Amino acid sequence: MVSEKDRMFLGHAVALAEEGMLNGQGGPFGCVIVKDGQVVGTGFNRVTSTNDPTAHAEVVAIRDACARLGTFQLAGCTVYTSCEPCPMCLGAIYWGRPERVYCAASRTDAAEAGFDDAFIYEEIALPVEKRRIPFVFYHEHRFLEPFRKWHHQTRRRNY
Repeated sequence: MVSEKDRMFLGHAVALAEEGMLNGQGGPFGCVIVKDGQVVGTGFNRVTSTNDPTAHAEVVAIRDACARLGTFQLAGCTVYTSCEPCPMCLGAIYWGRPERVYCAASRTDAAEAGFDDAFIYEEIALPVEKRRIPFVFYHEHRFLEPFRKWHHQTRRRNY
């Protein structure tokens, strides 16, 4: 169910998408993160203006919210995004662990506008050796040392 407040925050995300696009920042994507009825993070796509392929609206908003909240997780937060997140943003959202995500448009809508990430979903499903970009794994015992040290570290902060 979508409440009037949810519609308002989705509208804010869509307005950010337009703002960023019209200001030449990047593609037509915006995101708002809300906690306890208050906006704690915002972002719009900045990929082309910053030459950063990770500067998607959701990633920018997550960084903003986490900085403001002083935490690396979005417990108690709701993400409002102008479009269904791409695989990278979906991963970032899951790592942030918000309560829910509202989307104003689907990935099909994005694809119709020229933003098609279907190939990434297809690549993820493939065995590593069949992906378009070669992934080369070379294991040496010493290369696993950081994981062993992490496992035995007593003052680590799990996430």
